[in-house]
Parts: sequence; structure tokens; C-alpha cells
Amino acid sequence: MKEFFIGPDPDDPRLSVPVTGRDHDGAEIETHVVTERPLTLFLNGQEIVTMMTIGDYPDLLAAGYLFNQNMLRADDEITAIEHDDDLDVVVVRTKRETDYEEKLKKKTQTSGCAQGTVFGDLMEEFEETQLDPEARVHTSWLYQLQKKINTAPSLYLKAGAIHGCVLCREGEPLIYVEDVGRHNAVDKIAGYMILNDIAPRDKIFYTTGRLTSEMVIKTVKMGIPVLCSRSGFTAWGVDLARQAGLTLIGRMRGRRFVVLSGEDRVVYDADPESVAEEAAKHARKASQPEEAI
Repeated sequence: MKEFFIGPDPDDPRLSVPVTGRDHDGAEIETHVVTERPLTLFLNGQEIVTMMTIGDYPDLLAAGYLFNQNMLRADDEITAIEHDDDLDVVVVRTKRETDYEEKLKKKTQTSGCAQGTVFGDLMEEFEETQLDPEARVHTSWLYQLQKKINTAPSLYLKAGAIHGCVLCREGEPLIYVEDVGRHNAVDKIAGYMILNDIAPRDKIFYTTGRLTSEMVIKTVKMGIPVLCSRSGFTAWGVDLARQAGLTLIGRMRGRRFVVLSGEDRVVYDADPESVAEEAAKHARKASQPEEAI
């Protein structure tokens, strides 16, 4: 049985390349590094942004980016998504005529690896969004998820220097994508949900990266009530999560985790003492700088 509907493909030759070098002893080695290539996004006839990405799932990335930037509305009809691999261009076409020239002038830089952008009017929608108060997250699900995700074949385990995001339901990971920036990985998840009409109310969003303001804003935008990570928090991310009623769980490693927002959704149904500590190879990975997580 396939583990994920969509999952990492570390054997895809387009996504990483072998590079020779020398190690700490001066010995010659060969290691894999992830690819990074530009992708210019157009919405109908207007150029929107050029993103640096590993290059997989350009349709998901394009649709998710436009949705998370409020350039695609929930009721928009996407008539086509066209990708030219040679030109590194993706075009999203909609039935509704669009013109975001003024909106593009309002964008501000975020902490998403110096690549993410969030537009000013996103915060207005953020303040009005209501997440499902009846949603719950069981601690047994968290332990199941981190085991399945951490041990799955991935570009991170093969080459590092990449972020992963996973859409989950209960203790099952459904969609697992990776990219050089966490914002791209989030947008791929959003794009999959849009193009496949996936309901967010019973979902959990897992990321390998920091729980920043951008991660919180995009998770709330998607309507997902639970956001968790093996990494840590930023103060503004915590403040925004509390404001939105988002359950925010970080530092998930082995039997340990920390909840800093939305504690009322957490159901403690597993004995932490029955959970094995994280395997040594994953613990070493977790100790690397955040940019590699």
C-alpha cells in the first residue's frame, strides 16, 4: 500500500545532483545536493513572481501560492494551468479577469528563508477566519505521525538543505512535499487542497521548519486547525496562533512536544513513557541548523 497520496521521490534525478568534494579528513567524497531553479508564475497575462524551487509539482505550487496570497478566491474557476519546463514558466488561467498590479506593490518580506512574501490585506482576512473549535488532536496521532514522517524516504534524508510539509488526518500522513523554502512546501499543500477540493476541518499540518508568523498565517488561511513541527517557535507566530485559535505544537522529538496555543484541542490519550526516544540518526539531523531542517 502506498504510504502517501503524494510523497517525496529522492530518486528523481531532477531534484538532486551528485557533487564531489572533500570531507574533514581531506578524503574525496561524493554527496548529493538538492537542485534549485527559478519558476516564474503568471496569473492570466500578468507576471506575479519568480520563485526558487526544486521544480516538482509546479501546478500545485502555482495554485497554492496564488490562493495563499489572496489572488485566487475560493469560488474562482481555474480553466488551465500550463507549465513550460524549458522556459521555467507556469501560467494559471482563470475564468475571472484579474489585475493585481496595485496588490503587487503592497507585498512585504517575511522570514521564510528570505523568499516568502505576504501581502498587506492578508491580515484583514486572517482576523476574520474562524477555525473549527470542535477539532481535536490526539497525542497518539502525533507520535504516529512523527514516526512515519521521520522514517519515510525523502530528499532531506538523502541531501538535506530542504524543508518538508505534510498534510495529515488523525495519525496518517496524506500529502508529503519538500522544497528549498518552507513557504513553497506550504503552497504545494494548499494547491493540492484547492485542486482536489480537500476539506481542511479535520486535518493536521506538519512542518519540519520553524513555526513562524508566515507558517501560522498560511495554515489559518487554509482553514487547518492544527499546526505542528519538530522545530521551535517565534514569538509573533505564537501570538498570531493564539489570536486565531490555532493549535500550535512544536519541538516534537521522540516522546516530547510543547503546546503554546489551542491547548483545549489536545487529547492526551498516549503514555509518553511507552513511546521510544527518537532514533540517533534523526536526533543528529534535528541538531543541525534550522536551514537544513
